[in-house]
Amino acid sequence: MLAEAALVLGVWLQLAAGQEAPGQGPQPSISSSEGDILFLLDSSGSVSYYEFSKVKEFMWDLVRPFTFGPNDVQTSIIHISTTPTMEFPFDRYLSRGTVQQAIRNTQQLMGDTNTGKALSFAKEKLFSNDAGARPDVPKVLVWVTDGFSSDDISEPMQLLKDMGVTVFIVSTGRGNYLELSAAASQPPEKHLHFVDVDDLPIITKELRDAMLDVIQANRLRVVDITSSSFRLTWPQLLSQETGYYTLQYASTDDLAAKRTTQVSGAHTSLTLSNLAPETTYEVALIPESNIHYFPPQTIRVITLTEEISPAQVLISDSRPHSFQVSWAPTPDSVTSYQVLYGPLRGDSAQLLEVDGTHNSTVVENLAPNTTYLVTVTAIYSSGKEKSLSAKACTQEEGSKVRHLRFEDMGSNTLKASWDAADGKVLGYRVRCRRQTGPSSLISVSPQIHSVLLTDMAPGTTNKVCVKSMYKDQPSKGLCRTVRIQPATEAPGYKHRQRA
Repeated sequence: MLAEAALVLGVWLQLAAGQEAPGQGPQPSISSSEGDILFLLDSSGSVSYYEFSKVKEFMWDLVRPFTFGPNDVQTSIIHISTTPTMEFPFDRYLSRGTVQQAIRNTQQLMGDTNTGKALSFAKEKLFSNDAGARPDVPKVLVWVTDGFSSDDISEPMQLLKDMGVTVFIVSTGRGNYLELSAAASQPPEKHLHFVDVDDLPIITKELRDAMLDVIQANRLRVVDITSSSFRLTWPQLLSQETGYYTLQYASTDDLAAKRTTQVSGAHTSLTLSNLAPETTYEVALIPESNIHYFPPQTIRVITLTEEISPAQVLISDSRPHSFQVSWAPTPDSVTSYQVLYGPLRGDSAQLLEVDGTHNSTVVENLAPNTTYLVTVTAIYSSGKEKSLSAKACTQEEGSKVRHLRFEDMGSNTLKASWDAADGKVLGYRVRCRRQTGPSSLISVSPQIHSVLLTDMAPGTTNKVCVKSMYKDQPSKGLCRTVRIQPATEAPGYKHRQRA
């Protein structure tokens, strides 16, 4: 007994340290599963402490790869004893760590093996909101037993199966095969296992895969909800050859105005659009097949509050003959935008059409140094329109250069650089007025944006101006003063005086 206890303790210490049990590798995570898994745990006096510990280890190995949460897998434990007891409700532990700790902390109750009572109790809890069970998700019962029961199990087990619960039975003793095969879901070769308690790891993967067939996410779901659309997803129930899907949907305010669409059996998703904002829709997915029967699935979806567009209009990148207009937001319910623009002081205007998925456009062929009124109008699929206006100013034709900057090149030389001016620049003139020494004027081509200024006396302050030259007239100059640092002695050098 001490050796058995030491072995069990060693296994649980490994699990607590995040290690795998002997003979088992790390388990990949399993998501996209949804269901309530209830373990019926024989906690009676007919089970030894060693057997009870091995079964707890087996339970954790079964569910370890699952993702737990309110939209994923939930699990619970009911003890088989004199009186059935729930160890914890389905919605209490919703992460791997907390589920593992809860299973580890489960203590044996001893008492009689009243399995029939425990099954009746399980039927109540599997469908109880108080126990954290969820409506419309697959229900799985895993009963691990030594094959003995003090009361009848046939009737309560049948009631569970009649309510849609899938029953898996693992017998670690010499249970009656006929009785247990009748109690398990059909076929028994998939839902009933006979195995010694020390060999439970042998069936872990096979049993988990069978459970996955039940709890693999198989419900109609909704994602990507907007004010005017949402996307429906569902499991691959059919194929191109075995049938098609009929989707029916209508606002709950007017169910008589039901709309119907059909997609092939190869589809597993569909986006419904042109919907009303802040509206509840009832959707039904009906698999149509002559080979298998799949019950219709229904779901209710509430569309979001409609985004009003445009809520803001921005003007940027203004040039003498163009500027950019941007707006936000761009909801799906907008089919197109109209950009109307014209001089603020004038009676002429032009119109641009922009696709509803875009949120900006460039307005070109404008007059320089002119103020324009820009109006952006959103055209909704419903026919509604919403407009917002902004003022925009083009730059002067003779635009001055931007960002004049300097770099010390040594040997009394300074490098002056600038960004290109707008418009058709013929060239640039750079004038340098030195504090000491003559002024200089340098002309460069429009592709050149820097010059070297020489003979810059140390310790002086000088003024540098750059103008962009145009066909009609030069622009205003951009001027900056720059101070040349005084000369300093080299580090470590001292003038030696003659003796």
